[in-house]
Amino acid sequence: MTSQQDLVSNPLPDILRDDSGHVLMSEGDSGGSARQRAVIQGVFEAWKRHPVPDGFLSQAFFAGTDGRTVLHYAQWTSADAHRVFVEDEANQVLARGIQAVIGADPEGPGGYRLYRSMKPAAATRGVSPGVVVRVAFDTDGDATARRLIDTIVDHYGGVQPPGDDGGGLASHFHIRQDGLRVVNYSEWTSEEAHQRMFENHIDVEDGGPMAVIKDVPGVRVLGFQRFLPGLGLQRP
Repeated sequence: MTSQQDLVSNPLPDILRDDSGHVLMSEGDSGGSARQRAVIQGVFEAWKRHPVPDGFLSQAFFAGTDGRTVLHYAQWTSADAHRVFVEDEANQVLARGIQAVIGADPEGPGGYRLYRSMKPAAATRGVSPGVVVRVAFDTDGDATARRLIDTIVDHYGGVQPPGDDGGGLASHFHIRQDGLRVVNYSEWTSEEAHQRMFENHIDVEDGGPMAVIKDVPGVRVLGFQRFLPGLGLQRP
């Protein structure tokens, strides 16, 4: 079993790491900016004190730019590895405590798989994201979820549109285990860069992202939330 000394502190997970077979995401309202900071610090410290379970790869906590929301993003080698962790009584206090503190779904974080990504354009390779944008869609099922993602990624040739000022870095599309939710973990240089893109391409008729997906049936856009990198741990 890996020890805590083997883990690296990094607020940003490596979304494309080859050994990640299972992603967990949850999101909750902490109640305010002071509480938001305390929640992120608290759950980070709790994980640092806990023995590192087999199959664990990374754990990251992000602070919503609304001053309230906390996003939890975790990577495991497989769903089975995470299931063993959750079912072990020694770990249940930690797992339930984190969910209670974050204020997310009491049944636990949603399980996802990374389906496809749009990688950085040549001009933005190597640029570290300053903000992560969570974009969510409800879908009628797994086939619809895959069709939605394929439509977007293929339209842009698998490369993230950098936007008007080069702020777009990458997009990583995840499908929830039940196939009824798609989450795009999208990386941007700054909150302002994403806001300019949003303002310039909000209309369906302007050829932006909404125009690409408007004809995909069975999809409901749920909107987005911006997050700043907070604290994280990962296995090298």
